Amino acid sequence: MGDNGGMLALVRLRRGVVGESRRVCHLIPVPAGPVSGHLTALCGEAIFPAEAEVLDGLRGMPCHACLMESTPAGSNVLANAG
Repeated sequence: MGDNGGMLALVRLRRGVVGESRRVCHLIPVPAGPVSGHLTALCGEAIFPAEAEVLDGLRGMPCHACLMESTPAGSNVLANAG
């Protein structure tokens, strides 16, 4: 999932970079080394560090595509949620 043991960061674009409806919380694999240019969220969106904020917890609307990509393949996690 990432070069750093599967660690993920919660990141969203800063206010003013995109409209409020696009400020969703993305899951980004934490790189093992320095960031060159941009990071790629699990959903495939390119995130430039200067345009984003790292969140210290769940805030706002999650990116549904990132959530789906983070779910282990073949698991019944969502089916057994209730």
